Amino acid sequence: MNAPGLRAILSVALALTILSYAAYLVESTPGTASLANPPSHFTVNGRTFGITYIATDQGSRQTGLMNRKISNTTTMLFVFPSPGTYSFWMSGVNSTLDIIWLNVTGNAGTVVYVVQNAQECSSPVACPIYQPTSSANWVIEAKGGFSEANGVSVGTTIQFA
Repeated sequence: MNAPGLRAILSVALALTILSYAAYLVESTPGTASLANPPSHFTVNGRTFGITYIATDQGSRQTGLMNRKISNTTTMLFVFPSPGTYSFWMSGVNSTLDIIWLNVTGNAGTVVYVVQNAQECSSPVACPIYQPTSSANWVIEAKGGFSEANGVSVGTTIQFA
C-alpha cells in the first residue's frame, strides 16, 4: 500500500477512535442533578458574578456553550448528581474558556482543578479533551482569562447564592 493510502486509512481510524471516545464520555455522564434552589450568582475573592446558564441534565451538559455568543460576563454552571472526573471539550464554542471544577457542599465549593484558556475548536475530530485529576460535582465555564483575573486556583473557595 502506498503512503498516501495508508495515511488516509490511519486518519479515518484515528477520527473514529476519537469520536467513539467522545461518545463514551457523553454516554457515561450521569443523569439529572436536582437543585431545589438553583443559584443565580457566585462570589469568589470578594467579587460576585451572575450565572448565565445552568446545566443539570445530560442534554444541557452535552450542549454546554456550543454555538452561543460568549461575552466577558457569560458563565455556565454544570451540576452533576455525584462527584466524578467529568471531561469537557470545546467543539462549536466561539471563544477560549476557563473550566473550573469544584467540590460543592451546600452553598460553597472548593476549586479542585482549573484549565485556563481552553482553546475553541471547529471540528470534533481535532478537539482536545479536558479532564480533571480530582473528582468534582460542579463545574463553571467562563470566558478565557476569568481565572487569572479573579485569582481562581486550586483551593479557592467559591460561594453560591
